[in-house]
Amino acid sequence: MTRRTPSRKGPARTFEALPPTKGSRAPFAESWWGREWLRALEESSLDHGRLQRGRTYARGGAVGSVTVAPGSAAAPVQGSRRTPYHSTVQVEQLTDRQWDQLLDMIAERAANIAALLDGDMPSGLADDAAAAGVPLLPGPRDLDPACSCPDWGYPCKHAAALCYQLARLLDRDPFVLLLLRGRGERELMDELGRRNTARAAAESAAYAATSGAVPVEPPARASDPAAAAFASRTELPALPAPPPLPERPGRGPALADTAVPEPGVDPAALELLAADAATRAHHLLAAALGARHADTAPLPPLTEWQDAVRLTATHPTMEVFARISSTCGRTPSELAAATRAWRHGGAASLEVLDEAWTPPAAVLERARATLKDDWPDDTPLPRLRTWRNRWTIEGHGAQLRYGRDGRWYPYTKDGTTWWPAGPPDPDPAIVLTSVLQPETPRTPAQSLTPPRVAEDQKALSKPRVRRTRPRPG
Repeated sequence: MTRRTPSRKGPARTFEALPPTKGSRAPFAESWWGREWLRALEESSLDHGRLQRGRTYARGGAVGSVTVAPGSAAAPVQGSRRTPYHSTVQVEQLTDRQWDQLLDMIAERAANIAALLDGDMPSGLADDAAAAGVPLLPGPRDLDPACSCPDWGYPCKHAAALCYQLARLLDRDPFVLLLLRGRGERELMDELGRRNTARAAAESAAYAATSGAVPVEPPARASDPAAAAFASRTELPALPAPPPLPERPGRGPALADTAVPEPGVDPAALELLAADAATRAHHLLAAALGARHADTAPLPPLTEWQDAVRLTATHPTMEVFARISSTCGRTPSELAAATRAWRHGGAASLEVLDEAWTPPAAVLERARATLKDDWPDDTPLPRLRTWRNRWTIEGHGAQLRYGRDGRWYPYTKDGTTWWPAGPPDPDPAIVLTSVLQPETPRTPAQSLTPPRVAEDQKALSKPRVRRTRPRPG
């Protein structure tokens, strides 16, 4: 156990869980500093088998959101149990004197700052820092992994998965490494700005002393709205407060009973679309006001079928279900299954329902090995029949389907139809356990699942009567 420098108080950064990687041979780090991080991890490990399991966990998406703070990183890591383990890794922090030396080295060359802002770590900077006794990159004795699991491995597979996931984050942003070493990006940039200003003032004074000239500050142009901000980097005004989030989405206009519509116009459909647009706008605003909005990417556009399913899942009424099932080109049973899939996992879950595909054999072999290792020793592992991306549990009306997102989706059989049975998970053992649990007694209302297909078909067979008002005059 290495001796740790007391952690500085500073802002932490939380990164959303990264998606599973495609392929088992893709490197976790492509940057030279990311590879150095992995070298420190692998040289400090006492069990390379656990490292291999950690790589499998990280590639499969078992690592949740990662919180990086000065001197440490932490994340929930899903193992064999339903509740994720809490894994951490502590990193030796730089002392104030070492930071002073490092900041001087960065400020000496404008190219260093430009490289960092561009997501690059100059190798010359790390070499100069190491020569001056400032270990910018961690060595094997600088990492201290830990986990809440009962495994005494150093590191265990869960903490190793966190370290491999950190390598992917380091690849994207070198400021993650600097934060682990003790300083955040905002603090560093403010300090570098002060050092650059002091350096420029010293150079101007030296030039004036040798040439006899009087240094003159360049006048700020009145037409430049950013002049005040650039003139004082330490006294910037506070940003305005974000707009408040309404308690609920706004209500759309009432169109169905206000007037006789023009031919081809469906007032009830327009009301539904307006209400749906208000709900989506409310969700988008809530996400934009969230602390993690900057780390999220926009969702891809939906197809016509995906949007129809989304609309049905968002507005779960018989009228909406009947309206959409009559125009989407699918049977009520198909739409009901698709709606349930969407509620469990959105577009990715719908793709698993609609498409059978063949994953690489190595992916399924690793999943079987993971399932075997994580399955309780006192319980026999059920027999699985494999077809493409689907594992059918023999003797049970249950099935696991592997999605292109690297997660396993549970399915149960009702008659001759497979129905989505719950949310997905990267660990097949968790999903298999969920579908093998004994069902609780169902109430009469619950017995209508799959969702009221017979009633939906009955509603579709009834003619619709539109109430209209006579035109005035």
